Amino acid sequence: MIDLNFKYKNLVDGIKSAAPFTPELAIILGSGLGNFAERVKIEKTISTSNLPDYPKSTIQGHEGKIHFAEFAGKKLLLFQGRIHLYEGYSIYQCILPIFISYKLSCPKIILTNAAGGINRSFKPGDLMLTISFNGIALKKELTSLIGIASENGMKNFRSLPSPYLNKKIREAANEEKIELKEGVYWYTKGPSYETPAEIRYISKFGGDAVGMSTVHEAVYAAYLGIETASISCITNYAAGLTDKKLSHAEVTETANLVQHKFESLIKKIIEILKL
Repeated sequence: MIDLNFKYKNLVDGIKSAAPFTPELAIILGSGLGNFAERVKIEKTISTSNLPDYPKSTIQGHEGKIHFAEFAGKKLLLFQGRIHLYEGYSIYQCILPIFISYKLSCPKIILTNAAGGINRSFKPGDLMLTISFNGIALKKELTSLIGIASENGMKNFRSLPSPYLNKKIREAANEEKIELKEGVYWYTKGPSYETPAEIRYISKFGGDAVGMSTVHEAVYAAYLGIETASISCITNYAAGLTDKKLSHAEVTETANLVQHKFESLIKKIIEILKL
């Protein structure tokens, strides 16, 4: 059993002492949104390398910074970089951004990520709003969250994803005239991409997009009572749907191409949210 309050006391105390305000919305900036922090007013930046016990990000495009920022009059907490299980970290380390958001009393969070498209109506460059999550591959890790759970937390468990946030994300997409797909986000551990056989399995059981993050973050955030939503950038066709070999370079390239669209959507969401 991991006591996160004890484990990360010095880390959280350091962030709290540096925080210029209490954030109203947290956003984890996945692939395709790494430069979003440059488009808003930054009040304070903390390098995670300067925080005790904060895991080092080893993936290109995940810089390892926490920003306190402001946009459209809203107070934001931006995580520029994500912690993945496939980097060799434990589940309690991968949910650290969620824990930090909670300790800073942030009530809402939007998780963004890059994902492979399984639904044949999806194409690279599409954005997908998550309407449901699947975490079979995370069963062991999610079970271990029991070690950091409490009866009070179970009572506070939020609907996942948040009906309010998903409603506002749809409204923002309509206002920006951005076509927003909707679907089920399916998790695999990585770091290798899924095989064609695995993709056929996922498709058979209702998966529309697949990635290597987000599900454990979303579950833990909902458990803590944080309203949570997730948006995926479809960066490639999943294995077996084309003859093209998958690569992180392709993921990054496609994410960069749709960066402006993704940023426009996030900005509009922030503008119309009641925080």
